[in-house]
Order: sequence, then structure tokens, then C-alpha cells
Amino acid sequence: MAYSCTVCGATEEKCQCDRFCMLCRADYQVRLCEDGCYYCVDCREICEYTAEDPI
Repeated sequence: MAYSCTVCGATEEKCQCDRFCMLCRADYQVRLCEDGCYYCVDCREICEYTAEDPI
């Protein structure tokens, strides 16, 4: 199942929203996670969020 952005409702590959980590505001290696928000790799690891398979 693909995750959907909470802002636009699109999947990660179709989302045109600004992409930045919801926790630290980083814009490097952000991915859409199961809660519909984008997170950087460090915050994903710390919070144990899962991004879907690489696009």
C-alpha cells in the first residue's frame, strides 16, 4: 500500500508539495512515511517511522 501526503493526498512520487522533515525541518533525504508526513533519515530512525519502498 502506498502512503499518501496529508497535505495534497498524492503518493510520494506524485506529490508536488515542499518536502522537508516535519521534526527538524531538514530537506535532505526526506521520505513520506506511514503518517502522511515527510521525515529525514535521522528522524525516521530515531522515531522508528517507516517509509515505503524506494521510489
